[in-house]
Amino acid sequence: MSPSNSEPLWTDFDRKLIEIRRHLHQNPELSHEEFQTTEAIRAWLSEAGVRIADYPLKTGLVAEVGGIQAGPIIALRADIDALPIHEETGLPYASKTAGKMHACGHDFHTAAILGAALLLKQQENELRGTVRIIFQPAEEKAQGAEQVIRSGALEGVRAIYGMHNKPDLPVGTIGIKAGPLMAAADGFVIEVEGTGTHAAVPEAGIDPIVTGAHIVTALQSIVSRNISSLQSAVISVTRIHSGTAWNVIPDKAILDGTLRTFEESVRELVIARLEQVVHGVAAAYGTKASVRWIKGPPAVSNDAQLAQLATHAAEQAGLQVVSPPSSPAGEDFAFYQKKVPGVFVFMGTSGPHEWHHPAFDIDERALSGSARYFAVLAERALKELTSDIPLEVST
Repeated sequence: MSPSNSEPLWTDFDRKLIEIRRHLHQNPELSHEEFQTTEAIRAWLSEAGVRIADYPLKTGLVAEVGGIQAGPIIALRADIDALPIHEETGLPYASKTAGKMHACGHDFHTAAILGAALLLKQQENELRGTVRIIFQPAEEKAQGAEQVIRSGALEGVRAIYGMHNKPDLPVGTIGIKAGPLMAAADGFVIEVEGTGTHAAVPEAGIDPIVTGAHIVTALQSIVSRNISSLQSAVISVTRIHSGTAWNVIPDKAILDGTLRTFEESVRELVIARLEQVVHGVAAAYGTKASVRWIKGPPAVSNDAQLAQLATHAAEQAGLQVVSPPSSPAGEDFAFYQKKVPGVFVFMGTSGPHEWHHPAFDIDERALSGSARYFAVLAERALKELTSDIPLEVST
């Protein structure tokens, strides 16, 4: 929904957030390249008098509000990077850079959390502690959260909150649940080595394509015969490369794919069984095989106490709370939750398409409501979380 300057429902605060979001949308930057995005965020925060914390980040930044009164430190997190996708929305504020787009809504996340910082700044003297606001780079590569942790920005943090827009939830709703919300996302590369030969005399070689085909089939039994029906996992082979000509049996086949799980014990079991199946099938067909893992983030799993606090804050902010189904997508917010308790929520945005679609967009009415929610949540968390026993960041 696009605002009009004559529309009385849009306040100055609404228009400010829309302006910020549209600027970010027009100027997307990929993971580790968010230099202009970082400077724009810095300028908006500095203009409002929000102090910038000194952490050694190449891109992204950390700001703080509060600290005047003694109390705990809680963190809010937004991700700032875009995707290598060519935009097809046709919007007047579409990406100015061909092949790059905010197709996952990180421009929305950044604008909303920045809006929360502006609201918190207005009541800074009343805050019972410190709100540390993390504008994180490189979420799409699942590397930014670990960079932030290495920078020391999580030191002393009592709890952390973050969000992702949810196109299938209407504006005014928020998805909150305790426990697993988003999946651990791992990739794998299987390399099968055979012996090449002329396609007319297959008996003179060892066909890696046949082995690869049987590996694909055998992998489908891992979930159905090893994982309880009360648990879940997904194994998908998404790419197969092999051969150069129609009349040549090649000497190698490469299979790529992904594994998604919600529980660490299931993740470990499936990884072990996949390697056993690959090596066993390869041996049965006289080939050799290797498995290389591309380890992604663990599952996003929400702290029950903090989820309850987030629910009360949502009700206070006038949002309708729903219990969302868990998403098989991955999110590197999970790395923060391995260090301190945290909650990740789904914010309703009434979007026309799912994440990573070239025509992805969000309903801008969700901006100010999201900003107000995180301001309310931060204020409430500071009041309800004691700082008597500070949590230590594990290493």
